[in-house]
Amino acid sequence: MSRDRTIHIPPAPAPAPSGILKVQGNKIIDQQGNEVMLRGAGLGGHLNQENFITGYPGHEKYMRRALLKVLGEEKYEFFFDKFLEYFFTEKDAKFFASLGFNCIRIPFNYRHFEDDLNPGVWLERGFQWLERIVNICAAEGIYTILDLHAAPGGQNGDWHADTGVHLALFWEHKEFQDRAVALWEELARRFKGNTWIAGYNPLNEPCDEEHVRVLAWYERVEAAIRKIDPDHILYWDGNTFAADLSRFKDPLPNSVYAIHDYSTFGFPDGEPYKGTEDQKAKLLRSLNRKIEYQLKVGSPIWNGEWGPVYASPDDGEDWEKINEDRYRVLKDQLALYEERKISWSIWLYKDIGFQGMVYVSPESAWIKRLKPFLQKKKRVAADEWGCDSKTVSHIFQPLEDWLVQEVPGILQRYPPMWKPSVHVGRLLRNILLSEELYPEYAAYFKDLSFEELDELAASFKFENCVQREGLNQAIKPKSS
Repeated sequence: MSRDRTIHIPPAPAPAPSGILKVQGNKIIDQQGNEVMLRGAGLGGHLNQENFITGYPGHEKYMRRALLKVLGEEKYEFFFDKFLEYFFTEKDAKFFASLGFNCIRIPFNYRHFEDDLNPGVWLERGFQWLERIVNICAAEGIYTILDLHAAPGGQNGDWHADTGVHLALFWEHKEFQDRAVALWEELARRFKGNTWIAGYNPLNEPCDEEHVRVLAWYERVEAAIRKIDPDHILYWDGNTFAADLSRFKDPLPNSVYAIHDYSTFGFPDGEPYKGTEDQKAKLLRSLNRKIEYQLKVGSPIWNGEWGPVYASPDDGEDWEKINEDRYRVLKDQLALYEERKISWSIWLYKDIGFQGMVYVSPESAWIKRLKPFLQKKKRVAADEWGCDSKTVSHIFQPLEDWLVQEVPGILQRYPPMWKPSVHVGRLLRNILLSEELYPEYAAYFKDLSFEELDELAASFKFENCVQREGLNQAIKPKSS
């Protein structure tokens, strides 16, 4: 007997009183002409999973392949259906709205909508999961921004583009670009006229080494979307992880240009942030460089991702002092955004304890079961995001030094903000090492019953999570 896999989508609420938001000069406004500041978070780890958010190694597509092999198709489908159901519910939306936030960015992986072996044939369940989140948020007065976070072929070479490799092949193959355009055409057909959608973010963190292919694709997808949906705002990430708009030309109509503003002060390998004048000046210089284009052309600014990672008791006895520094940089960054009327979406809403506004309880079935694996991942620095690579520097530093000596051009290798240590870590730990960790991770799910799988997925329910009070109070809009 097959299990019921129906996705329960709440009915769409009444249209937003604001009507469809639009751009006027350097502001986002509603239909009455009132300025709207979007403040919220990204729903990473849901329709686009990431290793550090939920705990697996490497890339989502290979993690899923390993779990399918261990669980079999029926249990595999059951587990991921329950995970997607529990990860974001009405309780999450009510909590989010209670803090005064008004917008959630929804990252999604193209694989929810089409299969690589059958491209162009739409998978209805992906659209249903997306509609479910949009309607849940709308019922609480929360706008959503739809974000293609992982595109066919990979628009960047990082783990969150979910290619399994370190190359951004999206820019090398027209087929991949065509498929992304077709997906946006279908999304525009389904969501045009929806007043609770604040707009579309056609491509997360593009990394086009030539700097011109991204602009050509933006013009192409903009025209394709506008033929179907002429009204919604389009949010365009800068090139090179949304940090570089220096090659951008005249702004496209009804468009917002987005930056991502992570500070090295907020990460384990960065300098502790004490709020000195020099450190504040560095924050300001970095922001001013990223928003130079928007100020020049007079367009609105949206900071689509930002925020530190946080320490936990497992990181040593000084973990609370570390987090004091992280909250300090968070508050100083936020002050810059508010002063300049920059809309923002912090990264992120929910995870297992690195960045989330809420995170899975250490007493949950998920953490208890996977704790040995999570500790190993941290020990070997398998993930790039939030890891402390000092634990393995004695192994990799000699290799990095050798590379610089023998091929000094690696110091100029794209992307420019990546040091040799990042290139080495990406290839050897995030990819090669993680490929050998997939079976080890999947073994934790072997022979589990449906009830046990349900309990694991339920660890991500709002009522089973812990609220990160320091973060939530720091970013809570003052007007709420």
